[in-house]
Amino acid sequence: MSAEQNSDQHTDQIYLRDAFQRTVEATVIDVRDDAVALDQTVFYATGGGQPHDTGTLADAGGNSWRVHNVRKEGDLVWHWVDGGPPPVGTAVTGTVDWERRMRLMRTHTALHILCGVIWNEWGVLVTGGNMEPLAARMDFEFSPLPEGFTARVIELVNAEIAADRPIEVSFLERGAALADPELIRTKVNLIPESVTNIRVVDIVGLDRQADGGTHVASTGAVGRFEITKTESKGKGNKRVRMVLHDA
Repeated sequence: MSAEQNSDQHTDQIYLRDAFQRTVEATVIDVRDDAVALDQTVFYATGGGQPHDTGTLADAGGNSWRVHNVRKEGDLVWHWVDGGPPPVGTAVTGTVDWERRMRLMRTHTALHILCGVIWNEWGVLVTGGNMEPLAARMDFEFSPLPEGFTARVIELVNAEIAADRPIEVSFLERGAALADPELIRTKVNLIPESVTNIRVVDIVGLDRQADGGTHVASTGAVGRFEITKTESKGKGNKRVRMVLHDA
């Protein structure tokens, strides 16, 4: 059965509303090659610089499949599995590799803290970024970096982590969200035209921006922040490489 034949189907992305739900009871609604689409999922699909989740799917008969890739295509979230995938209609329990997810959530939140600190201190936009568990890079529109930049940013970011600021998620109608210039912190607006309700992640009192990724509940869960390297990627584009340590 193909995705085209199921054009009226969609996957409910539970992680957009609740990043702390680790398991889900779901039904396979489409299959192709070595991937399945589910009617609902807790597995984050690669996007916005955040890698996909991994984990397992299991059915009532004791069969289990390792999930090694997750991608969103149209209204469906596809889960690539090892071995022959379960057929359409199979009820499965999906379980996220929670240790990996938490590391990614800590990292993503650290990037938002970094972005907020730099925006508040220098008013500079993000030009790119990527992450892996507990390590990431983010590019900014600096030319050149300010004197004493690394030490100052490390100090400010770790102060915001120590402040243990709460993190809240809400949704805004697209027009209202785009009318607020501070919600889009990237130099280029990367939100697809098809998205009518925009998800907003608010580190209360520090940083509020449109974002589709998963985050910890407060900044205190991030750990200790360190900049390992800064690089020039051309005029007006400076790269900051960071890692996180357990507090």
